[in-house]
Amino acid sequence: MMKNKKIITLMALILSTLSGCAQNNAQNTNGEGYRDLTPEEERVILNKGTERPFTGKYDDFYEEGTYVCKQCGAELYHSADKFDAHCGWPAFDDEIEGAVERVPDGFRTEIICSNCGGHLGHVFLGEGFTDKDTRHCVNSVSMEFIPAGSSSKAKRDTAYFAGGCFWGVEYYLEQMDGVKSVVSGYMGGEMKNPTYRDVTSKRTNHAEVVRVIFNPSKTSYEDLAKMFFEIHDPTQVDRQGPDIGKQYRSEVFYTDKDQKETTEKLIELLEIKGYDVATKVNPAKDFWKAEDYHQDYYENKGGTPYCHGYMKRF
Repeated sequence: MMKNKKIITLMALILSTLSGCAQNNAQNTNGEGYRDLTPEEERVILNKGTERPFTGKYDDFYEEGTYVCKQCGAELYHSADKFDAHCGWPAFDDEIEGAVERVPDGFRTEIICSNCGGHLGHVFLGEGFTDKDTRHCVNSVSMEFIPAGSSSKAKRDTAYFAGGCFWGVEYYLEQMDGVKSVVSGYMGGEMKNPTYRDVTSKRTNHAEVVRVIFNPSKTSYEDLAKMFFEIHDPTQVDRQGPDIGKQYRSEVFYTDKDQKETTEKLIELLEIKGYDVATKVNPAKDFWKAEDYHQDYYENKGGTPYCHGYMKRF
């Protein structure tokens, strides 16, 4: 009986997936370094199509390595998180921190590349396949596999900084060499999919955060962190200039041990110089992209930040 139930459930999922995805196209994806797409890749990645089940090259594929976005090269999944769901598409029960965004899609949840917005597939919860109880159902055509130890590993990394209004932090960091993109959003709170109104209500505990995608061969995480500490006042508590509130706190959200150690080293250097640093250092959590009108605010509106400015501290 249980076996039949699983077969029925899987068939229903296949049929629902083939019935079509949301019709809105992905956001503008003509970014620097993005590869040209074939017509089939455009159908899936840009127009949110679905490849036929059991036809993708990574469906029954379990080599050790990393899966990256076909369009922009951003790392998405580790091979250790891939499992056989017998559903016809590659399945993962976890993603690389900050690599994938979830978007409501009717009765399902779409997953897209956090860096370029390209369509990956859908995520399903509560099926009981693995201990994490999560299945990222991904189109093979949306990904490229990089074998472990390969020198062709995607040259991209991610950093998260909170230093007052994200408009100003974004303005300065996106001007650095090696930075591919800076996106304003929210992190550190409990509510899922918070809006700006939710965050400013001071009930969610989120901070205004920027997500920075950068090329480590052109700029280092340490260079980014130094700039972060030099474009805002890290001694202020729950505020930055005229902006007051916990959402404006100074905080670094690290993605790995190296980022944590680098940040703590820089804070120690600042304290030796006499700064009473209030910056918090915590592991990265779910990143929620802010509303469109917050993105590239000063570029679109003109002017320069009113509560951020550069001051050499290192």
